[in-house]
Amino acid sequence: MTRVLVLNGPNLGRLGSREPDVYGSGNLDDLRVMLQASAPEGVSIDLRQTNDEGELIGWLYEATDGSIPVVLNPAAFTHYSYALRDAAALVTKAGIPLVEVHISNPHARETFRHSSVISAVATGVIAGFGFDSYRLALDAVLRPRPAGTE
Repeated sequence: MTRVLVLNGPNLGRLGSREPDVYGSGNLDDLRVMLQASAPEGVSIDLRQTNDEGELIGWLYEATDGSIPVVLNPAAFTHYSYALRDAAALVTKAGIPLVEVHISNPHARETFRHSSVISAVATGVIAGFGFDSYRLALDAVLRPRPAGTE
């Protein structure tokens, strides 16, 4: 069975009640159910959330050591966590797909949200499609990559 880590950073544990006009009304349990229903047979979704930068970094080490594809919503860490960026780079440099996701479109929001320290080391970035951003990222991390495109 293939496992996919779906990692979520700070404040995403408040989905459903935090700014529903921006993030929608679904919570992490709703996201888990949607992703499990979308996952192909033989794929398990390991969805996690933390407000702790160190824990998130540890999970990226786990992905690197276990060759586990990652869907990552770094949340506020997106904009300034060089430590998280370096851990994400370990994943992609090991040839493991890591897709950065955002529920909202950061470029349509406050200026400070326009830059990501993660994007440059991610396999790809998907933003602005609500929970469908995760579904699209799941498809991307599971898609076979042609030789020479890692």
